[in-house]
Amino acid sequence: MTITEYSRDQLASQPIGYWSGIANEITVGSIRAALAEEELTQPHWWILNHVAGAPEQWNRDALTAKLSRFDRQDTDFEAVYADLHARGWIVEPQGRLALTDAGEAGRRRAAARNRKVHERMHEGVATDDFVTALNVLRRMIANLGGDSDLPQ
Repeated sequence: MTITEYSRDQLASQPIGYWSGIANEITVGSIRAALAEEELTQPHWWILNHVAGAPEQWNRDALTAKLSRFDRQDTDFEAVYADLHARGWIVEPQGRLALTDAGEAGRRRAAARNRKVHERMHEGVATDDFVTALNVLRRMIANLGGDSDLPQ
């Protein structure tokens, strides 16, 4: 895909809020659409990935506290846990969350869908340019008093 080229001065005068907002909307929208093909939401995805990354480390309260920082949807995390239980994707031996084989299979399918979105998004974008863009955004966030640390 080709994009129109503009002069340095034209681009330098553009509002970062507009462009970062559009980038957020299209990126998050594309990821949500890919997850919806698996009947998942972003909070489903977050839970599955955290549990897969640290089996039986998480209980509901600790994981919800961690994930709430990223939630912009006023998510009812208890409903998400209940849905994952109903699907047979998570269990809670001794109060710790763990994925079932079905949960891991679903997580892998969703990961493949997400990977396709990320590959499309990164087409024609060099890794160094991507890193520079993130560092510019992080600097702007920090300049305005926000948290520019990487999510953990």
